[in-house]
Formats: sequence, C-alpha cells, structure tokens
Amino acid sequence: MPKLKSLSISLTTTVIIIVAWALLTSFHIISPVMLPSPARVFKTFLNLCSLGYNGIPLYQHYLITLGRLLVAVGLAIMVGIPVGLLSGYAPTIRAVVDPLIQFIRPIPPLAYYTLLILWLGIGEPSKITLLFLAALPPIYLSCFDAVIKIDEELVRSASSLGASRRQVFFHIIFPSALPDIFTGIRSATGVAYTTIVSAEMIAASAGIGWMIIDASHYLKSDVMFVGIIVLGITGLLLDWLIKLTENRFIHWRGKHA
Repeated sequence: MPKLKSLSISLTTTVIIIVAWALLTSFHIISPVMLPSPARVFKTFLNLCSLGYNGIPLYQHYLITLGRLLVAVGLAIMVGIPVGLLSGYAPTIRAVVDPLIQFIRPIPPLAYYTLLILWLGIGEPSKITLLFLAALPPIYLSCFDAVIKIDEELVRSASSLGASRRQVFFHIIFPSALPDIFTGIRSATGVAYTTIVSAEMIAASAGIGWMIIDASHYLKSDVMFVGIIVLGITGLLLDWLIKLTENRFIHWRGKHA
C-alpha cells in the first residue's frame, strides 16, 4: 500500500509539472526558444525517430551513448570490486591502491579529458576511459568500506573453526559486502551517467550527449529537451534495474551476515 501511494504521488507530481509546462508555453509566458511546448518536444521526438539528427537515427545516437556507458561501468565493476575488496582485506594491497584512488577521486573528469585525448586519440578509447575513471572510485570505496565495517568476530570465529583466508573471503566477507557493492554500482552508474555529456562534448559526432551539445549551438531547444528527457528516463530505468537486481539476489540485506 505505501508503494502504491508513493507511485500515485510521483505520477501526480509528473502530471502537474507537464500541465504547468504546457500552460507556461501556451500563454507565451516564456519564449519558445527558451522553453518549447510539450507538443513541440513530442513532435521533435517523432521527427528524430523517423528522420534522425545529422543523418543518424535517434536510436543509433541512443545506442552509441548507452554502449559507451555500459562498457565503461562494466570495466569499472570488473576492476573496482575485486580491488576494493582486496584493499579492505589485505593491508599491503591497500597501501598500493588506496592512494591512487584517493588521488583520482576528487579530480573533475573534464580536468584530464584533454590528456586522455592526447594519449588515446579522439576515438572511443578516450571516451570510455573518461567514464571508467569517473565510475571506478565509487565502486572501489563502497567495496573497501564494506570490508572495513565487517564484524571482526565473524572473521575470527571462522578462522578459529579452521577456515582458510580464501574461505573467509568468499563465505563471509564477499556476501557481507554485496549490499554495499550494489550501492557502489548505483553510485558509479550515476557518476558515469552525469559525465556522458562531457565525454561526448569533444571530438564526437554521434551520441545523445553530442546531439544535445550540437543542438545548443543552433538554439534547437526542442532537440535539447528530447535528449535531456531521453537521458533522464534512461537514468531512471538503469537505477530501477540495479535496485531490482539487488532486491532479487541480496535477500539478506539489513540482516546479520
């Protein structure tokens, strides 16, 4: 019942925003260049689906952006989870890795994007690397903190019963850290997602982020709104899928491991 109430409130809020948006544009309170009407944005969306933008169909722009994001986040998961868990479990690995991550973490991705282009060129490697570096620290830190806060009594009890370090890691530490790992994946996906427009800002010719930037040069606010709405809906769906997966597999969340 609370979920149904929350959903109804969210839908009502969305309807109110759309109605207010339509009223503002229908009475010309705001210039259509600054704020196109919902009808115009929807018509532009249909035109982009059929005619494309810059000769490329909208779905291809979308798939290019989504592909860059998923590859980068996937690589960050493959690197960040084992490195974060091992850093929390093994002081030697922590001493090597943690300073590097802590150095990268506060730097805005655009600060080193030009270096990545210089080193890797203007193609996909520089864009994916930028998103990867944006997504890596949140996953690493979540995994690291998850291991640090595990009850030492559990580890000592398992060791006293004859469990090896490998068994302790895979049967106690990893299951206990899984809820925090999913939290880190959600955070990393969000951080990488907010960086996608920056990644497609320079030396790109396709992608939703590039489409938004290119449209801004010609004051095509309707195209910009289509891109922003597509990105927003996709972000909501990605977060929902991660939470759904977490609820499906992490049934012990909030319980003592």
